[in-house]
Amino acid sequence: MMKTFELLLVELCSPTLIGVKPASLFTYQENNIENIYDEVNYFNDKLNKIGIKITILKKCTKSNAYLIYVYREKQLKSILSNENIANFLKQEGYHMNESIEELLNTLSDRLCLQQDFPHEIGIFLGYPLEDVVGFIKNKGKNCRCCGYWKVYGNPNAAKKLFHLYTMCENYCKQCFANGTSVQQLARAV
Repeated sequence: MMKTFELLLVELCSPTLIGVKPASLFTYQENNIENIYDEVNYFNDKLNKIGIKITILKKCTKSNAYLIYVYREKQLKSILSNENIANFLKQEGYHMNESIEELLNTLSDRLCLQQDFPHEIGIFLGYPLEDVVGFIKNKGKNCRCCGYWKVYGNPNAAKKLFHLYTMCENYCKQCFANGTSVQQLARAV
């Protein structure tokens, strides 16, 4: 049985909905392209009011799979305004004077057009810079620990975040199963 857009939003984006993570990502398959845009528009109408936005980063017409990006604009802006992060993204070809939407368009283009996966996506998901850089330099090997991402920097801090994210997921799934809506789960931060 295929999971609904709403269920995947709750299961895979709960730390973002609750406000402890700036962004989340999930893949959704839909045969009817109009349906996916209807879902995205519906939840944007409900969640934009509290600062959560949803966009499609990548579409694969062969498999009808869509890469859905859910983010808190204020938190993402704060991350991208960090000087070290901005310098890293400039080195990766991003124009840091652009809007969030334009930066996400660049990321989307890189996801669709590049042969290699753009690992800087970790920055857009709120991963620590040292872990993103460590992943790129080590080609995904030699990490200190692994959870929601591969950790090359501080494993203790990462493990605490992993635990927090899991708690958010469990809480949101339980609340959703008991009838709480996505809008009610989302918190204005």
